[in-house]
Amino acid sequence: MTQPSSVLVVGASVGGLAVAEALRRDGYAGALTLLGAERHPPYDRPPLSKKVLAGAWEPDRALLRPEAALARLDAALLFGDPAVRLDVGAREVTTAGGRSVRADAIVLATGLEPRRLPGQEQWQGVHVLRTLDDALALRAELLTGPRVVVVGDGVLGTEIAATARSLGLAVTLVGPQSAPLASQLGPQVGGYLAALHARQGVELRLGVAVEALLGDGARVRGVRLADGEVLPADVVVVAMGSRPAISWLADSGLHLADGVVCDSRCRAADGIYAVGDVAWWFHERLGSGLRLENRSNAVEQAMVVAGNILGKDVAYTPVPFFWTDQFDVKIQVHGFLPAGAEVAIVEGAPEREQFVALYGYGGKVTGVLGWNMVKQVRTHRRHVVEGTAWSEVVAAAPVT
Repeated sequence: MTQPSSVLVVGASVGGLAVAEALRRDGYAGALTLLGAERHPPYDRPPLSKKVLAGAWEPDRALLRPEAALARLDAALLFGDPAVRLDVGAREVTTAGGRSVRADAIVLATGLEPRRLPGQEQWQGVHVLRTLDDALALRAELLTGPRVVVVGDGVLGTEIAATARSLGLAVTLVGPQSAPLASQLGPQVGGYLAALHARQGVELRLGVAVEALLGDGARVRGVRLADGEVLPADVVVVAMGSRPAISWLADSGLHLADGVVCDSRCRAADGIYAVGDVAWWFHERLGSGLRLENRSNAVEQAMVVAGNILGKDVAYTPVPFFWTDQFDVKIQVHGFLPAGAEVAIVEGAPEREQFVALYGYGGKVTGVLGWNMVKQVRTHRRHVVEGTAWSEVVAAAPVT
């Protein structure tokens, strides 16, 4: 296969940068362009809801690479100019600033955009957290000591609630699930997370939807729930999940669903690839398609995409991994935790705030979760990779 003479990466977060770096590591010497919607150089997003929001890190510490390392990429770095149109046939991207950038290969790495409550833009004091600027704006308000309501009981919402509470603020967490992260970790571990937040002083309003934001003039003053309760608030953070940032591709002719639909090589069309949160690809090992929203996936997928651009023809078949840090707890997950999975605690104990849980579905181990057991969870990851029979792991551990 002939290598492309030029590559354009649309999206300058961790996935996009990882593609550019992998191309250079693999010996690619052609023209390389990294196009980013934000004015900032590439930075890491996971620390935003924890380190940056808490003030433990200055914003520059979240940058993924120093200026000298970016210069060594020998790439055209076009920041602060979002893509608005893709011509697949011509392999050309048009930007909001009027640029037209053509390349032999294009990688789509535009990530996610946050979901919002209807009409939330009219209220001062209502925030989302996706970008570095979002984190800095929210932190500035948290320093005034407000009453905070976090709408959303997923990873981002619970991390924000934990950070705000760690700053000594009055925090209420609202969400539709029976427990935080119940859809991702299951009701059992979600219950442990709810207990952790409650012990730390977070007020929980779970299993209830938000009906409306309430304000006084231009500023938000509360949140009305579907059951009629009104939660006073000086600051509201909306963390109800995100959607793939694909609206700019609506007229491109690409297959769009829950992201940019790709084959097992993360290829959306001839010469067009997708990587990271925006990519929905066919996982050959699972026999189905999926999309993953985490940093580890973005980096691993980027290396496969770079290799395929250069002719390696490799399927992307990862064992998913994600983590979250909340208060003094680190939760790590390898594999899949499907709804209805059985759970077995195989090391430690929840009451000691240290344990490893295996998840089983369809007669096999599909996932492993570690709660403050970093080394141990890596050891048990082999059960996911090997597809260990569930009967083998439950012989010495009770199923709950």
